[in-house]
Amino acid sequence: MTDLDRRTFLGAAAAGIAAGRAGPIRAETAPMTTNASHAVAMPAFVDHSHLTVADLPMLSAFYQQVMGLSVLEKSASGETLGVAGRPLLTLTTDGKAARAPRNAPGLFHTAFLVPDRRELGRWLAHAAHNNVPLTGASDHLVSEAIYLDDPEGNGIEIYRDRDRSEWTYVPGGTVKMATHRLDLQALYDEAPKDGWTGQENGTVIGHIHLQVSDIPEADAFFKGVLGLDIMASYPGASFFASGKYHHHVAANVWNSRGQPKREGAMTGLADYTIRFNEPARLDAAVQKLDGLAIPTTRTGDTVSLVDPWGIGLKLAA
Repeated sequence: MTDLDRRTFLGAAAAGIAAGRAGPIRAETAPMTTNASHAVAMPAFVDHSHLTVADLPMLSAFYQQVMGLSVLEKSASGETLGVAGRPLLTLTTDGKAARAPRNAPGLFHTAFLVPDRRELGRWLAHAAHNNVPLTGASDHLVSEAIYLDDPEGNGIEIYRDRDRSEWTYVPGGTVKMATHRLDLQALYDEAPKDGWTGQENGTVIGHIHLQVSDIPEADAFFKGVLGLDIMASYPGASFFASGKYHHHVAANVWNSRGQPKREGAMTGLADYTIRFNEPARLDAAVQKLDGLAIPTTRTGDTVSLVDPWGIGLKLAA
């Protein structure tokens, strides 16, 4: 691809931002981050995403070749992929699964958090050189994010966080976020062009963004039951986190307002995992679930349930 072609690609992607969403194998094992303000160092964080897919080989190839994940484990029905030995995403296939409609509750996007702006730029250069279509790119003040879809329409965000010293907290403890244009050309120009071989050690799932049916119901569940804080609210969306992170979970009704629960056999988000660094928080959440007579199943340190919108949820410590 020539430089002109690369600039045309990046310019076309940037032009679509306003209409977009506001939306190789490494042998070492990734350690937990030592950055005390990192997304996964918080009292609770999103640890894993599990998708039901129609075409497992195609989706596995996409997440390896485009997103830079490595296959860590295979089974008869699926694969688990991750970075530097850390599992992040499971893909399973079900021949009976119906394709989920775009307005069904479920996944808006899985958000992969890379270590820094350099790594975000390196991924952008990889995407540009391989003609990977983007759906948007935004400067959210707390982060810089690029958006795309996998071949079955599952949303993806890849982003880097700004240092917390650059975030602005407002009265009430919420954090200021926005959706401004991200200068993709500058990000590309700054990036090393030394050959991209996959996501860097330290890449994790930073957050998950859900489509739900009702925002007050989401506020009651994620704040009232799971104990997360509401860090930002926008028309049709709420953003939840622990440890004053900008958000570990987001929920919106932009496509799914008033829609019924997901059916059991659908492609898309099968379940997601919230992990508690503080076991007492898990115990408190389970007590709230029990008090509301929400069915749960415990296996070791993991509690499984179905959230109010028919999405599987695992709580782990």
